[in-house]
Amino acid sequence: MGERADGKDSIARQVAPESHWPELRVLVLVVSTERKPTGSTVGMQTSVETSALLRFRAEVLVPARMAEMTRCIRERNFQAFGQLTMKDSNQFHATCLDTFPPISYLNDTSRRITHLVAYTFDAGANAVIFTLDDTVAEFVAAVRHGFPPELNGDKFLKGLPVEPVPLSDELKAALGTNPTPGGIKYIIATQVGPGPQVLDDPGAHLLGPDGLPKAAA
Repeated sequence: MGERADGKDSIARQVAPESHWPELRVLVLVVSTERKPTGSTVGMQTSVETSALLRFRAEVLVPARMAEMTRCIRERNFQAFGQLTMKDSNQFHATCLDTFPPISYLNDTSRRITHLVAYTFDAGANAVIFTLDDTVAEFVAAVRHGFPPELNGDKFLKGLPVEPVPLSDELKAALGTNPTPGGIKYIIATQVGPGPQVLDDPGAHLLGPDGLPKAAA
């Protein structure tokens, strides 16, 4: 964290190399592809101006949580990592509700997901799920059971391949008997990758000298 008011001296540093926790997997549950009523930038600006909870969070809570999250990653403590991730996601969305006028990014499907697995949400309805590689297949099966794809079932899973597995009767009972067809549009399965990198080749940049996206070739 920097000291300048505009934040330009804040620098992202990678806690550990991507090879440090090879079992960690990341799945994005795409709940909505529609444009958000409140954009992320405008929403954050409004929160900074109106939310006392956001100021308290930034000044008092975030530094300690950053240190704790760093420890969880370095120790590969998945249980503590998952709990802290969920708590911080919940608190971020509490600041959105503390904003005036209040902002709500989650929808009913998002809230159902919070009862299913270790989650985190940014400024939107889509969930980012952290899990370990030995539970990915069962988790994807659980999502299919709770949120059956309505169309293009063969395209429901994108990214890394996941072998289908049957769900146990015990897990089906725990998931309940009220599926929401089409609640999740698709899943993106991925894994931890390298952190931010400096690109020396101008041809590899997505932005032009003016800082705007390059036109498609």
